[in-house]
Amino acid sequence: MAAGDQRLEMAMGRMLQIGVTIAAFVVLAGGVLSLVHAPHTLPDYQHFHGAPPTRMHVDSIMTAAFYRNGGAVIEFGILLLIATPICRVLFGLVGFALMRDRLYTAVSAVVFAILLFSFFSHR
Repeated sequence: MAAGDQRLEMAMGRMLQIGVTIAAFVVLAGGVLSLVHAPHTLPDYQHFHGAPPTRMHVDSIMTAAFYRNGGAVIEFGILLLIATPICRVLFGLVGFALMRDRLYTAVSAVVFAILLFSFFSHR
């Protein structure tokens, strides 16, 4: 394995570790906020309550998380967790392009396009 390949692989692995760790801490902070703001509220497991319609978009989740809404902070952490492998594919795409590896650049570009299409397509 070439030194450039090994450095790229190590950097991508480190990026995944950091992204998952940050997402976990954000979700933990959201859980703590939820408990602090409503410490004696018992959850209702008899009925399913989905996310409110006001928090179905990324911008509304970020706005609610900015105002320290515990559920929105948890949702933001999950969005960070989803974004982590997408950033890894983008990082790989750029890294392979800089190494002038056409095959892996093309494969990474196709995977990145599929990820973006699936993330932004509204069914």
